[in-house]
Amino acid sequence: MCIAPLRWHRMWQNDQRARAGEEWKRSDYVFTTRTGSTVEPRNVYRSFTRVAASAGLRVIRLRDARHGCATLLTAVGVAPRVVMEILGHSQISITMDVYTHVARTRSARRSATWTGCSRGGPVVPDRCRGCRPCMSERTYRNR
Repeated sequence: MCIAPLRWHRMWQNDQRARAGEEWKRSDYVFTTRTGSTVEPRNVYRSFTRVAASAGLRVIRLRDARHGCATLLTAVGVAPRVVMEILGHSQISITMDVYTHVARTRSARRSATWTGCSRGGPVVPDRCRGCRPCMSERTYRNR
């Protein structure tokens, strides 16, 4: 998933290195400026907001984007250890303390789905444990 974009970035960076010539500052960073120096955090955020605005998205903090990514990974069932490694947390407890609310919500939805009826409607948790068609039928009968 990430290999192709990273390869493209390496080709772009090699092109930038050739253009910069003697001005290129050698470093071990993957993401650098056009001359090879480190990227300033203000410039990263400025670029991020520009891309978000041009895409018609609400501008958020980069930290919120990181939290959103981790929340989505957890919600789709990615193993906590993998999420921990992606985020760079040193301990699994940090990841679990911050993102366990997502796992609990997902478990509640999953258990509600199993208690739904066979009519196939979306489940309405915390009510009669039936789907919406059953709920509307019960409401109709109780009139």
